[in-house]
Amino acid sequence: MFQSRVVGSILKRNKAIINSLTSNLKGTCSSRCFTPSSANAVARTSFYGFRSLPKGHHVPSFRNMSTVASVGTEKQGLKMLVTAGPRAQKMVGIWLFGSAAWVFSMVVLGGVTRLTRSGLSMTDWKFAGNLPPLSDEEWQQEFEKYKQSPEYKRVNKGMSIEEFKFIYWMEYAHRMWGRALGVMFALPFSYFLRKGYITMRLGLRLSALFALGAGQGLIGWWMVKSGLEEPASEYVEPRVSPYRLAAHLTSAFVIYSGLFWTALSVVMPEPPAESLAWVQGAAKLKRLAIPVSLIVGITAVSGAFVAGNDAGRAYNTFPKMGDVWVPDNIFELKPTIRNFFENTSMVQLDHRILATTTLISICGLWWSTKKLDIHPAIRTLVGATFGMAALQVTLGVSTLLSYVPVSLGTAHQAGALTLLTLMLLLNHTVRRPSMSLLKTLPEVTKTAW
Repeated sequence: MFQSRVVGSILKRNKAIINSLTSNLKGTCSSRCFTPSSANAVARTSFYGFRSLPKGHHVPSFRNMSTVASVGTEKQGLKMLVTAGPRAQKMVGIWLFGSAAWVFSMVVLGGVTRLTRSGLSMTDWKFAGNLPPLSDEEWQQEFEKYKQSPEYKRVNKGMSIEEFKFIYWMEYAHRMWGRALGVMFALPFSYFLRKGYITMRLGLRLSALFALGAGQGLIGWWMVKSGLEEPASEYVEPRVSPYRLAAHLTSAFVIYSGLFWTALSVVMPEPPAESLAWVQGAAKLKRLAIPVSLIVGITAVSGAFVAGNDAGRAYNTFPKMGDVWVPDNIFELKPTIRNFFENTSMVQLDHRILATTTLISICGLWWSTKKLDIHPAIRTLVGATFGMAALQVTLGVSTLLSYVPVSLGTAHQAGALTLLTLMLLLNHTVRRPSMSLLKTLPEVTKTAW
C-alpha cells in the first residue's frame, strides 16, 4: 500500500518519469523495468522538488558545479545556493551556522568589554594585530600609553598595573577573536569555491559579508578613537561616540543576520508547507511579521545609543523615570534632532517606549496566529518569540533597576540578538514556496485518524 502511494505521488509530480516508464514497460522486462524496488530508489533520491530518474537513466552528476544542475533547478522553480548535492549542502550549512554563532559570541564579548570599561585600554590599532606584552617592561610601556588617555586621567587615575592588565586582556581578546573569525570564514570559503560547491549568487553574497566583516575592524577602531580624544568639557566623562558605537553594533547585527539568513537558505531551500491552506496562512502571517521585525531592529539600534550615552545608569526606576513619567529636559539640546541620539533622558525614554512597543507587537503577532491555519512548527516558533520578547523586557528592567551589572547587561545584549534571531527564523519560515512545490500541495492537510 505504501509503495503504491509513493509511485502515485511520483507519477503526478514528474511527467518525464511517466514517459520514461511507458517506454520501459513497452520493452522487455529487464533491470530497467519499473518495480516497487525502483520506486523506493526514486523516493530515496528525491530532494526538494528535484526527482532522479530510475536506475539506468543518465543523470548529470552533482559532484561538479555545472550549469546543467543550475538550469535543472531553475526549471523546477527552486534556486539552490549549493549545487553539489546534500553532503556539500550540509557542509556549507554547518560552516555558515558556525560563522553566525561566532559573530554572536563577538557581540556578547563586545558587551562584556564595554561594561567592564575595557574598550579604551589599547591606544593603538594594527589591521593584522600584534602580540600582547610578554615582559614586565612591555607591560609598563603599554600602561604608560594608557596613562596619557583621558579615561585614565578622569576615571581610572591611580589604577594599578594588575587592574590595567585585566582591561587590556579583555580588549585584546575581543580584537583577536574578530581576527580569528576572519580566518575561520576565509579558509572554508576558499575551499568550497575551489570544489565548486557554491553558486555565483551565493559567492557574491558571502563576499559582501566578508568585506563587511573586514570593515568591522576599521569601524571598531574608528569608534575607540573617539573615546581617546579629550572631551569638550572637563566635567564630561570620556566615552566613545554614541553614533560610532551604534554603527559598530548595527554592523555586527547586519553581518550576523546575513550569515544566519544565508545558512537557513542553504539548509532549508523550501519553507515548511504541507497544504495550500497552510501556505495562505503563512502569507497572512508574513504581512504582520515584517513590520514587527522592523520594530525589533529599531529597538536593538536604540539600545546601542543607550549604551553609547551610558543612559542605563540614569533613572534607575521603573515604570516611572524618577518621580515622573516623562522628564522635563528631553528637548534641551539644539537642534532638536540631537536629543534623540545624545540626550540621556530622551535616549532612555525612547528605548523604554520602543521596548514596550516591541513586546505589544509580538504579543499581537502571537494572538493573530490563533485565528490562522498555519503549520504547527510556525505556531510554535511564534510562541517562542513571544516568550523571548517577554524575557528580554524582564532582563532590561532588571538591568536598569540593578544599575547595569556586567552579568545582566551582557545577558540583555545577548537577548536582543536572540530575539532578532527568532524573528529572522520566523520570516524565513513564512516565505513563499517555489512553484514546483506549490503544484504538488493539496488544498488542506490530511489528518491521520
